[in-house]
Amino acid sequence: MSQALFEGEQLYGLIPQRPPMVMVSHLFKATETEAETALQIKPDNCFCSDNLFTEPGLIEHIAQSAAAFAGYPHYLAGKKAPLGFIGEIRKFAAYRLPEAGNMIHTHIQVVSEIMGVTLIQAETTLEGKPVASCQMKIFIQND
Repeated sequence: MSQALFEGEQLYGLIPQRPPMVMVSHLFKATETEAETALQIKPDNCFCSDNLFTEPGLIEHIAQSAAAFAGYPHYLAGKKAPLGFIGEIRKFAAYRLPEAGNMIHTHIQVVSEIMGVTLIQAETTLEGKPVASCQMKIFIQND
């Protein structure tokens, strides 16, 4: 993986979440239509249970990956990151649960954008193997 564009607390300029609810630790790539993010799962993560990162954590990680993706162009323009809201989650599948200590990677791809609603396809992997996937409809609140 290439060097991160943003990592750690730098991501606070892209997403509205703050600890302990930050579920993205790296932004590696952001273009007009796709992004690559990661999360280094810490043992004290609020979504870990019995040393495993649970399904709700995977969904929140994907949502925050989309938030970082949406926040990146605002950051470049010197604007505050917009608030976003999940409108719908479709076709969510968790293939396995990563363990604390693992770093998961997520690829976000814009499928369509219509009237303020963005449909994304997300795929999360661990060491190149599928962990989770879904589609999300996201509403971005612009100023």
